[in-house]
Amino acid sequence: MNQQNERTELQKRIAAELAEKAKKKSLEADSDRPDGVTDSAYLEKTKTTTSLAWVWILIAFATIGIIIWLVVS
Repeated sequence: MNQQNERTELQKRIAAELAEKAKKKSLEADSDRPDGVTDSAYLEKTKTTTSLAWVWILIAFATIGIIIWLVVS
């Protein structure tokens, strides 16, 4: 029983040390994290989807349907 208690105390101490290390590491890494503003350069030359996106989807489905129809017949 005594050995079991020592293990749990050791486990608690190790868990506390690991949690402290993880906390320190996360505080250090906070400055390295992207803020979403300066790191959004990859979005520079993109644009949002217009209201005509459904037309392109319809054209794609029609093209696929025609190809399937040509292959089957």
